[in-house]
Amino acid sequence: MPTLSPKLIIERCPHCSIAKPDLSAQHTNPVTTTNHLGHNQRIWRYYIRSSCGGIVTASGASQNGTVQDIFPKHESVDEAVPAIARAYLTQALQSLHAPAGAVMLAASSVDATLKEKNYKTGNLYSRIEKAVTAHIITNEMAKWAHEVRLDANDQRHADEVAPLPTEIEAKKCIDFAKALGEFMFVLPSRVQRGIAEAAKQNPTSPQKT
Repeated sequence: MPTLSPKLIIERCPHCSIAKPDLSAQHTNPVTTTNHLGHNQRIWRYYIRSSCGGIVTASGASQNGTVQDIFPKHESVDEAVPAIARAYLTQALQSLHAPAGAVMLAASSVDATLKEKNYKTGNLYSRIEKAVTAHIITNEMAKWAHEVRLDANDQRHADEVAPLPTEIEAKKCIDFAKALGEFMFVLPSRVQRGIAEAAKQNPTSPQKT
């Protein structure tokens, strides 16, 4: 577990996803806070990663003690997303510092997500439109797909003059891929879990014979 030391040791930067980021504490003395009753004391430090300009805030119970919480947290992909789509999306999140690669991985995640619903023919956008027609996703999601840069094929042809995507564009592609997975798999899974939990808490009384 990381500690509130002058260097925060975490697996990945929550801003650019680079592995083992160099995060340096700002100011010598950390900040101490409590709630309005003087309880729940926490020690805070904030750290800056100079390469991407991101700030990470960490808190713990004591100075140089174990970190109890970190803001922002590094994003992860829900287990309800099918394995192949989840793997691509996880790699996209980890590649945000390399935008062209992140876009291709995000597009591959979208592709794998659609294939799980048996949309396998045509280009990515045409399959998204088919999913709209079948009411698998909404018109708004299709519009969103056209607004982000999922045309990862441009990045695979060196003879084509296509501008490289920016980190902001890559983040938009990742956000869409993540939202698509949540809409098609995560939310239905949560609904089913909710129904199952409700059934356990309110079992139907056996009918009298």
